[in-house]
Amino acid sequence: MKGAGGTPGGVMTFLVGLVMTCGGFYLLLNAIVIRTSFGLGYRVYSFGGFGITSGMIMIPFLFGVGMIFYDRRSFFGWLLAIGSVVALIFGVLSSVNFSMRGMSAFDLMVILILAFGGIGLLLRSLGDRSDNELNNA
Repeated sequence: MKGAGGTPGGVMTFLVGLVMTCGGFYLLLNAIVIRTSFGLGYRVYSFGGFGITSGMIMIPFLFGVGMIFYDRRSFFGWLLAIGSVVALIFGVLSSVNFSMRGMSAFDLMVILILAFGGIGLLLRSLGDRSDNELNNA
């Protein structure tokens, strides 16, 4: 009978590894706190001493949308609109701050052992483990 991944590895090892990995990464991602400082007055880009806020990026976007509604083939209108949306997305992503929630060393050790121990079990179950290897180990 074939096991996990079509190899003679163990199906139970695969399932235990999958549960451990999912549980560990769930706890790890649950401990991450995400904060952002993005707003219409937030300085997204700075050139020299002049700062461009996210509200200022909306001005070329509005002109671009107006030009597109006037003439849908306007290359400059599409360039303004798409460029402004890309600048806004980049501004939002660059203003995101990741930090870990306060936890004890024991909590962190349990999370990391679950996550990476589960990955080890998953990989072990997908390997080709014949009876000779198991008896010699």
